[in-house]
Amino acid sequence: MHYRAVFISDLHLGTPGCQAEALLDFLKEHTSDYLYLVGDIVDGWQLRRNWYWPQAHNDVVQKLLRRARKGCEVIYVPGNHDEFARHFLGHQFGGIAVTDEAVHVMGDGRRLWVIHGDYFDAVVQQAKWLAYVGDYLYEFTLKLNRYLNNLRGRLGLPYWSLSAYLKHKVKKALNYVTDFEKAVAHEAAKRGYQGVVCGHIHRAEIREVDGVLYCNDGDWVESRTALVETTDGKLELLQWPAYQQESTSGVMKVA
Repeated sequence: MHYRAVFISDLHLGTPGCQAEALLDFLKEHTSDYLYLVGDIVDGWQLRRNWYWPQAHNDVVQKLLRRARKGCEVIYVPGNHDEFARHFLGHQFGGIAVTDEAVHVMGDGRRLWVIHGDYFDAVVQQAKWLAYVGDYLYEFTLKLNRYLNNLRGRLGLPYWSLSAYLKHKVKKALNYVTDFEKAVAHEAAKRGYQGVVCGHIHRAEIREVDGVLYCNDGDWVESRTALVETTDGKLELLQWPAYQQESTSGVMKVA
């Protein structure tokens, strides 16, 4: 399927939680004129602690470079986990442009501000040590989640995300998400944009926030989601089945 634009973020290449095989399948099935990499593509935090780089993660990088060589305009907006790439803003690597933010003009003329979103995260900006602790706990939860889903797979049960379940159950986490969305939307409006596309919080969503179109493309650790603009100018969220469930029929649209 061909789209005008595809937005993906929070791949976290370099961690066991990255669902690289599912992402490779998604990229094989979906082409686009524009491909936005909206931060946390490579997880530098985890790689500094423990090197992990299987062949599938290398295949994802090669796939992205190949996409750029074939004429797709690939824009890379680094996030907090791959902040090392912010040293190379304004440069191109293999045809992939590295920029601190981007503006995507939709087919109907609407302008979307494309950012990772970590600048609007008070924990990341004001208490980075706490962000590192949270990242460690999150990785532990994902590890436990993998064990649970291996067991669920043997029992014939579908994939289920423990970390997503916990986040939805914790009131403070929900308040954090709401505050984040409002802060991002408010800044987009202040800058004169009709909408914003971001990642960072691993929660895929399209909704209007105070008159601004707020779009979060989710992640490729838990939800396996991407934001797309169709050739007729509509924005949609797509969810790809987990790799271990590839018998599941194709892509699902997220309401």
